[in-house]
Amino acid sequence: MITLHRLGHTPEPFALNPDLIVTVEAAHDTYITLSTGLRLPVTESMEEVVTAIRDWRVLVLHRALEGTPTVVRHI
Repeated sequence: MITLHRLGHTPEPFALNPDLIVTVEAAHDTYITLSTGLRLPVTESMEEVVTAIRDWRVLVLHRALEGTPTVVRHI
């Protein structure tokens, strides 16, 4: 999951599964469109979102290749 901040009066942090992202658009603000059709405005720039996605995928692939188990926490 990547952590982003909703655009609004007070930016609210939230975690997002990058596998749900279809597009990231940089208009006046940054909008993320999900495979569900939901469109989310975020405070991060398009470059910051792309970097967060790339870093997350590198981490997942690195752990898979080295055989490091992924910790699953049930809440």
